[in-house]
Amino acid sequence: MRNRSMIVLSIAVVGALTVSACGSRDSKKGGSDGSGAGTTVVIGVDAPLTGDLSAIGIGIKNSVDLAVRTANATNEVPGVKFEIKALDDTAKPAPGQQNATQLVADKNVLGVVGPLNSSVAQSMQQIFNDANLVEISPANTGVALTQGEKWASGTKVRPFKTYFRTATTDAVQGPFAAQYLYNDAKKTKVFLIDDQKTYGAGLASTFKGEFTKLGGTVIGEEHINPDDRDFSAIATKVKNSGAEAIYYGGEYPAAGPLSLQVKDAGANIPVMGGDGMQSADFIKLNPKSQGDLATAVGLSVEKLPSAAKFIADYAAAGYKDPYETYGGYSYDSAWAIIQGIKAVAAANNGKLPGDARAKVVDAVQKVGFAGVSGTVSFDEFGDTTNKQLTVYKVQDGKWAVEKSGTFTG
Repeated sequence: MRNRSMIVLSIAVVGALTVSACGSRDSKKGGSDGSGAGTTVVIGVDAPLTGDLSAIGIGIKNSVDLAVRTANATNEVPGVKFEIKALDDTAKPAPGQQNATQLVADKNVLGVVGPLNSSVAQSMQQIFNDANLVEISPANTGVALTQGEKWASGTKVRPFKTYFRTATTDAVQGPFAAQYLYNDAKKTKVFLIDDQKTYGAGLASTFKGEFTKLGGTVIGEEHINPDDRDFSAIATKVKNSGAEAIYYGGEYPAAGPLSLQVKDAGANIPVMGGDGMQSADFIKLNPKSQGDLATAVGLSVEKLPSAAKFIADYAAAGYKDPYETYGGYSYDSAWAIIQGIKAVAAANNGKLPGDARAKVVDAVQKVGFAGVSGTVSFDEFGDTTNKQLTVYKVQDGKWAVEKSGTFTG
């Protein structure tokens, strides 16, 4: 287990910019000393840096750090030195809410990347919105975060103008998985399991809607506690149900043991999940994961020409941990904030104004650039305009691309 708490990384500027060692942290937003020179801007990061999901969380943090290093090295925003302030939410709403309050209180923070979990995002959104502080998640897929609680009935209302994401939503991801299982894998009887969290339950719900619409049968349903690791009773139910596959709404710490115990019970069927399952740690937890499936938002970073520099730079930076599932999307989230800050400074004679936070929110809404994950831009809800997804299958101890495409529904 990794034991990492709050991490503040200060990256030196490469180029002609001269900045004091600690940066100027007075009452002005962005840490400006009033002259526009030597401005320190902090990009916050909220993610699980310890606990079961820390592998993904540390990948998020490192990828944001790489974006900051790049911006400083290339003098992306003249007169601005970027730093990151990474806080550990342990994948739980209460610490996330406390982190949001802490980040808002730091006047140098002009944007936040994160969180990983949709349930954590729910606890943070109002705090950031009240402070006009932009938040971009590389991983949240819960639809209501951007489209409101009544989105499923066709009433879409954006709850918070400060919230954006570079990941597509479960309104797309769940149905995409259903189409693959029914049309491509030819599975017509599925056992549905979720972990009752915002992400897992939402994903299972959208999968079920599309799968039954296609003609498939949900042959059984169960809800688990995400902290449980003994699934022997459910494994027996699955085996006796005659299901041809399991669809699991949840994350890899429970998905790995669940899949293993189902197979140990004699049900040699694939378990399919979403992006929260598509981690190398899922395979480590499950030596019988061969053939299991997971969707991921966007296309495989390793196969995108646009990601080649990111992958090379990440390796060259010497990070101990991999960038994991959301590395490219985390880098793009940070770069969107950096581009928003760049636009605000450019519109104000190269200086950040006193109301920089509010102006950065407006600027991020208008950003558009070629990112690691493809074209990065946001629609009227703050959702990514990139709706492509990938199905992965475990083959020979690794996640391999099975199918990529765009959800049609």
